[in-house]
Amino acid sequence: MRGRTDAPVQIGLGSWTVEGGIKNPYVSFLQCEQKITWSARKVHGITTDDLKDAPSLLSLWPILKERLGRGPVVAHGHGTEKRFLRTFPGHSFGPWIDTLQLSRAAWPEEKSHSLGDLCRSLGLTEFENQAEGRTWHDALYDALASLAILHHLVCEFDLAGAPMEVLLKPDTTAWHRLRHS
Repeated sequence: MRGRTDAPVQIGLGSWTVEGGIKNPYVSFLQCEQKITWSARKVHGITTDDLKDAPSLLSLWPILKERLGRGPVVAHGHGTEKRFLRTFPGHSFGPWIDTLQLSRAAWPEEKSHSLGDLCRSLGLTEFENQAEGRTWHDALYDALASLAILHHLVCEFDLAGAPMEVLLKPDTTAWHRLRHS
């Protein structure tokens, strides 16, 4: 249908600190008025049956506000998440740390900066124990993988004491230069 965009069908969250690592995983399916397309089912494995008793995104507002309102929001390619969270007019989620942009700045030579490829290349698996039975494109798995990339980057480049601006606006000049050479 013209003008129609994807609707969120699942939300996955976690929290992270340098000292404590990844904690507090949370996941929920979401009520959706749209039919789940075959191609969407193939990507994330969620069926219409999974969503039949799911809460609405709006009913989860208290949880989201509490969890996302504590500081920066982390996502790998944050555009989709930002678009879905815009359904809450006047929300103040953010600032946004985009691990896709950070990974391009930190490791411009990587062949792929997709979430799965990057985690495999960097050997990041410690988050998987908190996402048991889940895999790529599951909201919780992807959220925790994004936090694992952030943790790895902050530790590898000793950024724990760096200004937040370093994480919010990474310099991807080297990545762009390599892509166009």
